[in-house]
Amino acid sequence: MPDLSRRRRLLVLAICCMSLLIVSLDNTVLNVALPSMQRELHASVSGMQWTIDAYTLVLASLLMLAGSTADRLGRRRIFTVGLVVFALGSLLCSLAPGLSWLVVFRMVQAVGGSMLNPVAMSIITNTFTDPRERARAIGVWGGVVGISMAAGPVIGGLLVQSVGWRSIFWINVPIGALALFLTLRYVPESRAPRPRRVDPVGQLLVIALLGSLTYAIIEAPGAGWTSPEILGFVLVALVSLVALIGYERRRREPLIDLRFFHSAPFSGATVVAVCAFAALGGFLFVNTLYLQNIRGLSALEAGLYMLPMAGMTLVCAPLSGRLVGNRGPRLPLLLAGTTMGASGLLFAAFDAQASNTLLFTGYVLFGIGFGLVNAPITNTAVSGMPRAQAGVAAAVASTSRQVGQSLGVAVIGAVLAGGAHAAAGGQQFVAAGRPAWWIIAGCGAAVLLLGALTTGRWARATVRRTAALFEEDRPGHRPADARS
Repeated sequence: MPDLSRRRRLLVLAICCMSLLIVSLDNTVLNVALPSMQRELHASVSGMQWTIDAYTLVLASLLMLAGSTADRLGRRRIFTVGLVVFALGSLLCSLAPGLSWLVVFRMVQAVGGSMLNPVAMSIITNTFTDPRERARAIGVWGGVVGISMAAGPVIGGLLVQSVGWRSIFWINVPIGALALFLTLRYVPESRAPRPRRVDPVGQLLVIALLGSLTYAIIEAPGAGWTSPEILGFVLVALVSLVALIGYERRRREPLIDLRFFHSAPFSGATVVAVCAFAALGGFLFVNTLYLQNIRGLSALEAGLYMLPMAGMTLVCAPLSGRLVGNRGPRLPLLLAGTTMGASGLLFAAFDAQASNTLLFTGYVLFGIGFGLVNAPITNTAVSGMPRAQAGVAAAVASTSRQVGQSLGVAVIGAVLAGGAHAAAGGQQFVAAGRPAWWIIAGCGAAVLLLGALTTGRWARATVRRTAALFEEDRPGHRPADARS
């Protein structure tokens, strides 16, 4: 990538952030629309889970492929294809005649989405080469998630209440078209000096692992945890995991380079991403159903209720980027784990739903935690790794986020379905949701613990050893500049 002026670099960052905006906005807007979709499409709780997880599963399965393909064929080229496919999928979702078609079109959306965020992050990583400047750019990137969380529920509520749930997909089309125009005009093309080959076997194993695991979790409450169907899918997931690890260890250019995981911060960031986004997916899912189905709020009112959480995410995300740039990832991770865990604990142990004061306190705490956690995840994932493989490294972090969100919706949806129907009375729903809140509190505790373990002197030493592993391959097949 040619050297760009500061103004041009900021413009590239803004264009990449537009892609994140439409993907993040799509998720937050969709959550507000779930009860309306459930009523119109006569869907069960598991049906609502699939409208979310069909998207996140396909996204998670293809992110690493998209990242490595962009490194090979050109990041701008794959990015523009992603914008077109995502906008087309959004338009098809708005026309879906039933739940099954909606799930299929959400998968089309996901194919396009898989080419956006990891590729955009790779473009940012290669545009902002100074570590401190990059951390601040990633903080801005994380702030866009806050913007989408703040604007999404309100925009979604307005659209659902005035036009209908189908209109929530329309907003992606003009934003996608504008991002496409600006990308073609201002974003320079870039490729990895020596990209990896395609790994079709690894790709199929990832799809089998994620798909079978999520299917088993979502459908288990209805089919029974010990039914042959569910046990069969669990077995497929286990076999796929073992086969994936064994195959990738032997492959010269794997889909998932297991050497990345020799770095304790990288491994920690991967697990933190799963935990944080599992908490987010579960938080949004249970709160949307509670506010509209149990409290009887309209879509717009439910969106306004969620503003304290979204607003704190908006404020804390860029702050987290600055903290990471100036002091490293440790403090944001510790604060994030503490506040997310405290939010879950407030609902699980103190019945925060019983009082608006406690309810909003829980929302504020969760928003602070989620706002702080994103920048250290992304920065750790790409720092100390070979810049030539930036697309793959960023895609691992993005995949971890989507896997976490899929598991959060699947597990917490299964908990709700197993405890009480989502349309049951308030007390039954709150009682059924208490285990879900304990899970969210546990996710926060995991973020806190991993943040403490993977940001110290020992962890930094593993980064240097991991960089040396890639340096050993420099004369041969895997050139890598481990300086970041």
